[in-house]
Amino acid sequence: MQFFRTDRSRDSVIRKAALCVLQDGRRHPHQRRIPKNVLEEAELRLQTAADGISEAPDFAALYDLVNRVIGPISGIGALTVYDIAHRLGAFLNKEPALVYLHAGTKAGAALLGFRGESVRPDELPPSFSRLTAAEIEDCLCRYCCDLQGKLRAGPSKRQ
Repeated sequence: MQFFRTDRSRDSVIRKAALCVLQDGRRHPHQRRIPKNVLEEAELRLQTAADGISEAPDFAALYDLVNRVIGPISGIGALTVYDIAHRLGAFLNKEPALVYLHAGTKAGAALLGFRGESVRPDELPPSFSRLTAAEIEDCLCRYCCDLQGKLRAGPSKRQ
């Protein structure tokens, strides 16, 4: 996120975020299968909405705007909407207050009994309390399979 946080140009960060470009110039693995023309369409629409992006009062408003603008594009899913909004949020210093559920994150949250589009961090087990919403999103996604195995195994003998 530091790559997006330190950019100096709104138009540049919109381009990089929409095209899902990493610091080394490669595409982010989450969006590797999305055709380039689909991401270019997302960039075009987001550049058109640049003033609204800059004026978003918080991450939730930014996310909603990004979702309205690029969500309807065929080939853009919930994960891509979140990732792009999160990258833009880094530039704008707007962090998510909610844990947005999509793809692996949704699967991880479901293992804990959560459904829907998002969850408040304080609704999650205490072991998540030290993490930001974005870190929880990352954990639920990355460790979904580990979490599933631990839940199947039952409570640990060690307390």
